[in-house]
Amino acid sequence: MIQAISMNQVQPLKTMSAAPAEQATPAELTKTFSQFLNNAIEGVSAQEQNVHTLNDKFLIGEVDVSQVMIAGERAQLSLQLTSQIRNKVVEAYQEIMRMQV
Repeated sequence: MIQAISMNQVQPLKTMSAAPAEQATPAELTKTFSQFLNNAIEGVSAQEQNVHTLNDKFLIGEVDVSQVMIAGERAQLSLQLTSQIRNKVVEAYQEIMRMQV
């Protein structure tokens, strides 16, 4: 049986309402975004740790090779997605810095 790996679910950012008392400040939005990024990176790290654990279990004969391969591919795809997101963020930052005010 294939072991299911739980993925972190994306939590939506707080929406800004029309009422001034309920508007989120830029600092709160930045903190929420940084928490989102931190959770995503922790999820990638957890997948990598899962691959190492499954590799160890495979070496002693407790799991099947297919479980190790699936976990490895999931971790690889997560890492590739993370690096692509990073590249897009850096590219957007560079584009903003090139803007003339």
